[in-house]
Amino acid sequence: MLVNTGGIMMPRYEFRCENCGLFECWRPLAEAGVAMICPKCQAAARRVYTAPGLVKTPPALAQALHRAEKSAYEPEVIKREYPVSGEEKPSQVVYRSHGRPWQIGH
Repeated sequence: MLVNTGGIMMPRYEFRCENCGLFECWRPLAEAGVAMICPKCQAAARRVYTAPGLVKTPPALAQALHRAEKSAYEPEVIKREYPVSGEEKPSQVVYRSHGRPWQIGH
């Protein structure tokens, strides 16, 4: 997580003090590897490197995002299948091509 403080982006880092244990602190990116002073005992504390906080996406949302991304490159073609009995198929419209589309009906 990043916080913007006066135009400077500052992430939250975790540090370990040998006396007091773990604590977190917001620091500029330039000071990411520099040792921190423990706020309780004033001893030097080293940064703890941890995995990023990843959130698992719900399956329904993941599937919807996958379909949306896929359709951006390969649109899915869907054909409607008509039932064999009961409904009638829509009437077929016949278009005649005369070779000159600007002379329709002539």
